[in-house]
Amino acid sequence: MDLRDQLKNLFPTHEEQDFEMPEEAFKQKEPLVCKFEKKGRNGKPVTIVEGWEGSDEDLKKISKKIKTTLGIGGSEKDGTIIIQGDNRDKIMDILKEMGFKTKRVGG
Repeated sequence: MDLRDQLKNLFPTHEEQDFEMPEEAFKQKEPLVCKFEKKGRNGKPVTIVEGWEGSDEDLKKISKKIKTTLGIGGSEKDGTIIIQGDNRDKIMDILKEMGFKTKRVGG
């Protein structure tokens, strides 16, 4: 007698149903680090968002949201988003609205 038969004996009126596990939404464990940098870019300022733990596809969606909201250029690769200019505060506000924890690094 297996477990299923034992349960039927304990609960004879219960009808068995199919059950699918719901997919868990991705949850970022560590905060995203938002920092300002000029070095190695001919003196041009950029804002860098590091620490992404999810998929590259989700990273592209977040990057696109930031770029279209602010109307500025940037790129994303290897878990890092690079946005033109010093826009740390604005980017951190956008990320907080999206439900991510952020951490400001530097001045």
